[in-house]
Amino acid sequence: MIARHAGRVPLVRHRSDRANACHARNLGLSLARGAIVGFPDDDCVYPPGVLARVDAAFAADPALRVLTGPAASPEGGLGSGRWRRDGGPITPANAWTSVIEFNLFLRRETALALGGFDERLGPGTPFGSAEGNDLVLRAVAAGHKALYDPELRVAHPDKRMTAAAAERARLYGTGLGFVLRRHRVPTSVWLPFFVRPVGGAALGALHGDAVAVRHHLESLRGRWAGFTAPGSGEGVPLPPLSGQPA
Repeated sequence: MIARHAGRVPLVRHRSDRANACHARNLGLSLARGAIVGFPDDDCVYPPGVLARVDAAFAADPALRVLTGPAASPEGGLGSGRWRRDGGPITPANAWTSVIEFNLFLRRETALALGGFDERLGPGTPFGSAEGNDLVLRAVAAGHKALYDPELRVAHPDKRMTAAAAERARLYGTGLGFVLRRHRVPTSVWLPFFVRPVGGAALGALHGDAVAVRHHLESLRGRWAGFTAPGSGEGVPLPPLSGQPA
């Protein structure tokens, strides 16, 4: 892949020696040279026009520091997850339906100044999700402008309700609970994240869907474990990352 694009796009590949997604993202961030950075997953696709839309948004507004959008289903429409229908500023109340790591773009200087992703969160850690929400909310807390654009869509395979997904639900829930607690959102924001899994489990039981019941209960268990875990505010804000010259 690198050889195929040699002379057209300067590509560099580094392999991290740590099984930690945020460590790998921060390594890439420190080596990047472009003015805008993004963090696509290995199984997502940027549809035609996505990068042009990102470039135009940052060029039109020098104050813009963070831009996000929803997941799109490869079959069309929005992907799995709960997504805002309206665009606009990202706040501690709506960040939970505005951010996914593979559709997150930042000015590189801002990402470096914020310390990048918290390597105590995300895949490869006991708090296996919500690292993107955490980064965006740290940007908002620092006074940076962050916007959600519902038409900025990155395609990603939909999550299916399988036994493996149920196993991951607890780990993902732990990260979400931890980050909800870290950013001290009001009860009206965090409480629904504990009520909805109860309703989902009851609905699954009504339909005789044992996998769905397990998925929702594991999610609830993880969210509560993360929410009540000690140390959510430790080490925040993060120290800045050093980066290559632009």
